[in-house]
Amino acid sequence: MVSRPVIALDVMGGDGGAPVVIAGAEIAKRRDPDLCFHLYGREEDIRRELAAAPGVAADSTVVHTNVAVGPNDKPTQAIRRARDSSMGLAIADVKSGAAQAAVSAGNTGALMAMAKLSLRTMEGIERPALAALLPTLGDNDLVMLDLGANTECDTENLVQFAVMGAAYARTVMGLERPRVKLLNIGEEDLKGTSELKEAATLLRGATYLPMRFEGFTEGDKLGRGDADVIVTDGFSGNIALKTIEGTARMVTDLLRRSFESSLRSKLGFLMSRPALQMLRVHLDPNNHNGAVFLGLNGLVVKSHGGANSIGIANAIGVAAALVREDITRRIIQDLDNFKAHMTASQTAEQQQGQDSING
Repeated sequence: MVSRPVIALDVMGGDGGAPVVIAGAEIAKRRDPDLCFHLYGREEDIRRELAAAPGVAADSTVVHTNVAVGPNDKPTQAIRRARDSSMGLAIADVKSGAAQAAVSAGNTGALMAMAKLSLRTMEGIERPALAALLPTLGDNDLVMLDLGANTECDTENLVQFAVMGAAYARTVMGLERPRVKLLNIGEEDLKGTSELKEAATLLRGATYLPMRFEGFTEGDKLGRGDADVIVTDGFSGNIALKTIEGTARMVTDLLRRSFESSLRSKLGFLMSRPALQMLRVHLDPNNHNGAVFLGLNGLVVKSHGGANSIGIANAIGVAAALVREDITRRIIQDLDNFKAHMTASQTAEQQQGQDSING
């Protein structure tokens, strides 16, 4: 286990820039004093913020660059600046082994493209997936993937996502056998695409893996808390994620308008403020910040672009947890186990077929 994780931070990524990223790193450092940082961005800006962040200043290395990946930059543009940009340098730090994880609040498409090009996918993984934690009504948060890295996925992709998502849930949420479901247009076995049906068949037979496959679920049940991992293609996953976030904002805005509508409503607001505060905290994306690209030869964590310092700290915490628990090793072990059982099953079927012919 890595006792002192080194986290490479893209200080120029996201809406807040150096003030928010360094403040978030200081919060993360207070929570986890063993953290060390490599800070990539304008040195003048970083040094100015470090004056108010003594914990980070004591355990960090500053690397100067004036080049940042913009929020509207295309992945091809970002890749051309990978050697000089704060985002590209942070990822290169992971590739070289100087850091165990990179954290950026920058352009998601650019981060995915650069990470995949630099780190490459793990052996046995066809495509990496973007996974994140979402709030639910249950005791645990929900791991959902893919959230936008792959718009089209075949059966093998979905099975691999399930294996990676379960490993992520075991690592971050401490679950021995996470409950895994596939997102579908219905819970019945006959519904859905052929890829979903085939993936379900394979996962039902994978009882030897440290997960519990529990079939299909629909979009309106994502927040119930009756699953720990939801697997889908990136197209559907991204739409579901944006719908959840938009609905949360709509509910909070409607409540605010209602409480401002009359004097009686304002008095009602004062009485219900504790409950509303709890709701606000539960729905705040900063409290569930830190999506990770699973399936790469190295850890890259994506923060919300508009995250505040608490959100940045939570993203750093996710990165540190994945480093310490060596999630890459867990994924490799589970995939190897799955492949070994699949090979043995196919060999047995072929032998039975040959025996029936010879018989």
